[in-house]
Formats: sequence, C-alpha cells, structure tokens
Amino acid sequence: MAFLPVVIVENEKLALTNLSKVMWPEDNITKANFIDYYVRIAPYVLPHLKDRPMVFTRYPDGIYGKAFYQKNIPDYAPEWLRTYDEESFAGGRRKVVRYALIDDMKSLLWAANQASLEMHPWLSRVGTIEYPDFVVFDLDPMENTDFEDARQLALALKKLLEIEGLTGFPKTSGATGIQVYVPIEPRYTYREVRVFAEFFCRVLERTFPEKATTERSIKKRRGKVYLDYLQNIKGKTLIAPYSPRPIAGAPVSAPVTWDELEGGVRPSMFNIKNMPGRLEKMGDLFKDVLEVKQRIDRWL
Repeated sequence: MAFLPVVIVENEKLALTNLSKVMWPEDNITKANFIDYYVRIAPYVLPHLKDRPMVFTRYPDGIYGKAFYQKNIPDYAPEWLRTYDEESFAGGRRKVVRYALIDDMKSLLWAANQASLEMHPWLSRVGTIEYPDFVVFDLDPMENTDFEDARQLALALKKLLEIEGLTGFPKTSGATGIQVYVPIEPRYTYREVRVFAEFFCRVLERTFPEKATTERSIKKRRGKVYLDYLQNIKGKTLIAPYSPRPIAGAPVSAPVTWDELEGGVRPSMFNIKNMPGRLEKMGDLFKDVLEVKQRIDRWL
C-alpha cells in the first residue's frame, strides 16, 4: 500500500499526490516544485485571489498532457474549502456553479495539488459580485504580431490614461500578451466598465489602425493586436498575477513597472524559478491594483 505525504496547513490535513510528476519536462519542474512555488509566493498572490470565484485550468499529466477547465469544485473537495454559488437560468432550467474561493494557504495548496497550473480569478469579489474592482485591458497579439506590438500599444494606453488623470498597472500575460488593470471603486456594473474599456480601446484602434483592432472576427484580426474589452463581462476571467503558464520555460504572468515595460522586458524573463526572488526584492508590484480606487463616471 502506498502512503501519501500528508501535511498540516492551517490546522487542516492536506494529502499531496504525485509529487514526482514532471510538469514542465524541458525545465525538469515537478509537481513538488510547483507546489513549493506557491508556498513561497503565497503572501503576494493570495490578496489577488481572496473572495474571488476561481476558474482553474488543470494539467494532471503536465503541460503536454490533456488539460481541462474547472469551474465547479469536485465532489472530493475538502469540507473546509470556502465556495461561492452562482445561479443562472437558461431554457427554463436552473443551473448552479459552485466556485472555489482561494483565501488562504491551505486552499491555495489544495488548488496547486489539483495541478491547477493556471488560476483565473473573477474581476469582482463575492461581497460586490456585480461590481468589478478594476477595468482590464487585454492586449492579445494575433497571427503575425508579437509581444513587442502589444508592448508599444500598452505604452500608448498608459499615456492616454494619464492624459485623462487615470492610473493603470501592467503585467505580462505570461505568453505573448500584456494586460493593463485600471483599479476602480466597486460601484460600476460590468456593462458600465465594458463601455469605459471599449471607449479607450477604440481610441487606440483609431490612433494605430495598422497595429490595433477590436474586430470580433478572428480571421480579420491577422497582423494586429486584439484589444479585448469584452473581458469585462461577469464570469470572465484573466490569468492571475504570478500564475504560471503551460509553456516551456515555466513563464508566469508578471506584474512589471512602466519603466521596465519602456525598457523592453520579455515575457520569458519571468518564471517559476526566479519570481520568488524578484518578489522578495521588489515586493508585489500589483498591490496598488487592490488599494487604488478611481472613478470613471465622466466616461459613462
């Protein structure tokens, strides 16, 4: 009989499984390494997850194995795991999705042990679920474009926001894109936030027609960076700060300073192996996203 290693985390027992499983083969990063990564960065990432319904992308066999999204918590989830029920009605039928809330170390490590390589929190918290805490601008390079194109547009967005007296905070997506968060008071509906985001995206589109697009048709986006204001919809999610990506090199979604973005950072510069040291040195560059509260009334 095999015995699973059991750890006590915040007075709860947590069985850790398949710790020797290699998750990123090229980098020889195991599931044990992945869990250790979240232990080390927990104080920095937990404030960004707390009270937000979570969607996970799980890779039980590593980044090249079969992956699946998970909204509903599994039946075997521990009783102590906090959850949030979102009710909807479609075709006359009631549907309830039970989301996990990752509020503390034990729930974070439980999610990591599920091989949740990607963690995607909602834009709003359970206490103000209809009112997001920030506007997100998702700059997503399409075919024949790359991170450099997204970087230039992000810097243009920064100047546009500054002209309007607003502050945004950038992070790499961990892949090829950049996401800019504009923190706001949680008093605006998702529709209002989407109207605000669309306005600024269309200004960028008109200013850089050769480089930026809000086109819904994927075929028509080729050669441009997609400005996805439709991420500002209830229930949609973006990759969490510091969450790894299922890509060789184990890159993570990394908050960066505008000066770093100006200087020419690359997504591959930030990964599971060096992010804990960066956090110890620089702290959480995204903490103001949770603390700054701006008003957007005059754009609505």
